[in-house]
Amino acid sequence: MNALIELNQIFSDLNISAETGKFSNEAPYEYLVVTPLTDDFTLFGDDKPLRTIEEVRISIFCKENYNALKNRLLKSLLASDFVITSRHYVGHEDDTGYYHYAIDVAKDYELEEN
Repeated sequence: MNALIELNQIFSDLNISAETGKFSNEAPYEYLVVTPLTDDFTLFGDDKPLRTIEEVRISIFCKENYNALKNRLLKSLLASDFVITSRHYVGHEDDTGYYHYAIDVAKDYELEEN
């Protein structure tokens, strides 16, 4: 398992359109864009990492009040043991009419053998 797979399942369960990197289809009323930020071996011993910490930015785009979507998403993220590392209002995009709000999350995973 990794953060992107787990996040996509959460988004699917909440019935929210989401894509990684940029939204390539015609944008709906509300949607998410997921951007991987870091993938670190921050804690390990004996010169061999066993776990990885993945951090991802979730950008919320909504035509009107984004708070209801933000709150549903935060509840699901916390229930799935994601750590919320940052939340901030990015701004209103006058050219598209979308409000933009960002949530950064992190979660550690056991390192998968390939």
